[in-house]
Amino acid sequence: MQPIAFGPKVIFELPFLDGIPVTETVVNTWFIMAVLVVLSIIGTRSLKLVPKGKQNLAEAVVEVLNNLTKQTMGDDKMSFAPYMGTLFLMLLFMNLLGLIGLRPPTADLNTTLALAIMTFVMIHYFGARTKGLGTYLKGFTEPFVFLLPLNIMGELATPISLSFRLFGNMVGGLIVLSLAYGGLTSLSSMLGLDLLPLFQGGIPVVLHLYFDVFAGVLQTFIFVMLTMVFVSLAMD
Repeated sequence: MQPIAFGPKVIFELPFLDGIPVTETVVNTWFIMAVLVVLSIIGTRSLKLVPKGKQNLAEAVVEVLNNLTKQTMGDDKMSFAPYMGTLFLMLLFMNLLGLIGLRPPTADLNTTLALAIMTFVMIHYFGARTKGLGTYLKGFTEPFVFLLPLNIMGELATPISLSFRLFGNMVGGLIVLSLAYGGLTSLSSMLGLDLLPLFQGGIPVVLHLYFDVFAGVLQTFIFVMLTMVFVSLAMD
């Protein structure tokens, strides 16, 4: 019996440097990027002073994300709103991709770790730029100098905890759903219902609602909120 593999599949290889594998994580991320670009173009075409229809929806989304940034980071950090809003929408679409039968890119540690490293760089870059490099580095020796190693370890743990929290929740849901579909398919086969996917067509809906919708939205909110809080704390 062959073991079940839950890693991303290689879709194709780029024909140079001995072949660069392009996984479904990359392809699905490209797909989400294209969808967001198209939606952005559609939502901002023919803007009017009095919004109607799709412009109303676009402005509502921007206002919600701006208010979230404002309430979390403060009025003086509203310049982060475009990045935080983009991060929120990107993660949301990634986490919900399982609803249309595609593998969420966030079920790949490469994706979540890359996003967490971006947060890590932002924390220390904007912290040092706001406070001054010397003052910022001095903060690692507070309240006592001998706590410097622990403070450094705590900072290095940030991208690890951010990435593994999101990755663990998404890949866990993917594994549960894969096992559920496999088990229900076998059950249908045992009962002679191969041509009528009665079980795997209805029962997994509840699992999708929890793992894709509820957990997906929740993990998006948590990741973005933690990013805003960490960056804001580093600057204050």
